[in-house]
Amino acid sequence: MNSTPVRNLRFSQVIGEAISLEMEADEKVLLLGEDIGRSGGVFGVTRQLQARFGEARVRDTPISEMAFTGMGVGLAMAGYRPVVEIMFVDFIGVCLEQVMNAMSKIPYMSGGNTRVPMVLRTAGGCIGSAAQHSQCLWGLFAHLPGMAVVCPSSPHDYKGLMAASIQSDDPVVFIENKRQLNKLVSSYPLDAFVPEERYTVPLGKAKVVREGSDLTLVTISASVGDALVAASRLEGEGVSVEVVDLRTLVPLDIATVATSVSKTGRLLVVDEDFLSFGMSGEIIARTLEELGTAAVRQVKRHAMPDIPLPASIALEQAAVPSADSIADVIRSMS
Repeated sequence: MNSTPVRNLRFSQVIGEAISLEMEADEKVLLLGEDIGRSGGVFGVTRQLQARFGEARVRDTPISEMAFTGMGVGLAMAGYRPVVEIMFVDFIGVCLEQVMNAMSKIPYMSGGNTRVPMVLRTAGGCIGSAAQHSQCLWGLFAHLPGMAVVCPSSPHDYKGLMAASIQSDDPVVFIENKRQLNKLVSSYPLDAFVPEERYTVPLGKAKVVREGSDLTLVTISASVGDALVAASRLEGEGVSVEVVDLRTLVPLDIATVATSVSKTGRLLVVDEDFLSFGMSGEIIARTLEELGTAAVRQVKRHAMPDIPLPASIALEQAAVPSADSIADVIRSMS
């Protein structure tokens, strides 16, 4: 635990600080998106950046995701490092052509001669905004080859992974969680210390954020915080839960997961994204391939059911994994 006092920042300000430092360090870093300039974005991530760096580097765009995402691809091909904001991840459908067939594939189709050092920033997560504004969809991006998929959970990782994403020479989809963005970093259940200086957290490196011996719980994004709360409660019931924060889906650090499961023998994957054909099944399959079925006594998935997100807060809470539901699932695995 870092003894340095936690700064009074929101998660959104931590991301903005990371972007600002990268813009200071590299004049090729540009920002594109709806209302990101004067308004600072729907969550205030880019507030004051247009006033600081100018309209040429922080561009308010029309409501045309296909156009400005394509502009970002072109800028990246020309040697810039654009950070393109898609306000909510649910809106990816209107520019998916640029993501799945341009941003992700041009480096491969050019034989590595053309790089696309571009970050697609967006926000997922369930905050009572109904079926078209509450999805996560990181499993969708992870299914499409050619780009990193980054989903931080901790304040420290939000800043370090954003910096690493901007510095990457390959395209990155960076998915923030709407449940966290307006919260103070001190709300995170682990050390919320965020250094003021510029730093990076490497892509593709999972982290054991809580050690345990009875069961391995693997998750990502805001569900890491829920998992830590559930694990703390269960400790009082004599159940020792090890929590692994994946941090990125692509690259996927299955070695850290397998090492943990080889110790505990039980695996639970928690996912705020949809259950079928997604992260939870992939983690379990790869772990079993790595260790063999004899090394794993029990596996279970706890994810969003395959339904559109309800508008009712009560119904949403019944569907989305929470600290309470995670604890109940672990109890059922005893």
